[in-house]
Amino acid sequence: MVMDQLGIVYRYVLTRYGRGWKDRAALERWQETQVQRHLAKVRSNSSFYRELWGNRPLSEWRDFPIIDKDLMMEHFNRLNTAGIRKEEAFALAQQSEQTRDFTPMIDGVTIGLSSGTSGHRGLFLVSAKERRAWAGAVLAKILPGPLTGRHRIAFFLRANSNLYGTVGSRRLQFAFYDLLQPLSEHVRRLNEQPPSLLVAPASMLRLLAERKRAGALRIEPERVVSVAEVLDPMDRHYIGETFRQTVHQVYQCTEGFLASTCAYGTLHMNEDIVYIQKEYIDQELRKFVPVITDFSRMAQPMVRYRLNDILTERQQLCPCGSPFLAIEAVEGRCDDLFYFKASSGEGLVRVFPDFIARAMLAASDDIQAYQVVLHAPDRMEISLQTGSADQDTARKAAAAAIHTLCVRLGCRPPLVTFTEYVFVPGERKLRRVERRFDVDGDALLIR
Repeated sequence: MVMDQLGIVYRYVLTRYGRGWKDRAALERWQETQVQRHLAKVRSNSSFYRELWGNRPLSEWRDFPIIDKDLMMEHFNRLNTAGIRKEEAFALAQQSEQTRDFTPMIDGVTIGLSSGTSGHRGLFLVSAKERRAWAGAVLAKILPGPLTGRHRIAFFLRANSNLYGTVGSRRLQFAFYDLLQPLSEHVRRLNEQPPSLLVAPASMLRLLAERKRAGALRIEPERVVSVAEVLDPMDRHYIGETFRQTVHQVYQCTEGFLASTCAYGTLHMNEDIVYIQKEYIDQELRKFVPVITDFSRMAQPMVRYRLNDILTERQQLCPCGSPFLAIEAVEGRCDDLFYFKASSGEGLVRVFPDFIARAMLAASDDIQAYQVVLHAPDRMEISLQTGSADQDTARKAAAAAIHTLCVRLGCRPPLVTFTEYVFVPGERKLRRVERRFDVDGDALLIR
């Protein structure tokens, strides 16, 4: 226990105070040393990577083959360095989800499952040393005050984990809130706690903000942090206005602790942990898919790993002065890029999720929440939650906003149908903008 606490404190101090790079060039020189040192260990301990890279010098690592979730899961047994087999890990993780007991581990290694938003569930492994490092880094990035203070953390997720429980101590009261439990139970527990730090998916923060406005929730957290889902601009405004503060974010997934917000609310990639390479989807719009190399994880090495997320790079410098890459928005998954029929009649027009989100935001002040689902290039479903009984006006405004967007982008407006807005927390991640059909790779795609 003492060793765990010392490891957490060490990482906390190192993350918050111990490193300082004069400029971006200094950071990149340090990263290069860390990556090559890490990759030498990975090649020695992972037969998958050793075979994948062959005898190529580590100085060429930026050109090593790229892997993704499918390839990682296919070669899981040979890729991980903890000697854990995929079948055994899956069985334990699924048992934990069914029993809601997330304490069991395999040889001291935490086993977890991704939520499977893209349809494929992934496994993640975190060693004891990595748990301590993760906890220290997270606390350094998101605590509203120093580690020596007293903090009450309310943490909402679909599944608990030894990874999250690592942050608990006498000064840190950590309470896990299971998203599968009723909202009324969450409100009761929060009022009893009450938390100084509230961490939850954006959809749950939105529901809690609604309960606070209704007078049922009485908490006044010092900091509110959105995790696990895309933070839509509409939700960010509503939550921030309700709790009277900037809504912070943590960008974390199966693949690691990737980004967090600074004091100014700007999302920065955690480049003291991961190296980011950008595969641009649209360089003019600064939209890219990240290819990550995590030089802090050894149990399950992530080297040249392509994520399925769309990120928009921030154009302006952040006033915080951090040399870490600043992100304007995490838009969602590549699977949720919209494709409409081109006005010319040939091919499809690609539309980014944030274009749809902005259209909904600008459509009507009466729209409080929404979900837009594209079932086919010419068929769209929109669900709206409005602040008045006059839903018809808001629906017409939303349809008009989509029509205007399509005309501006040179595509045919789809047939829009409206359905009742319903979202049940815990059942699935909320995706405000979602595509539910596959795109023919042979189709002509134009902007």
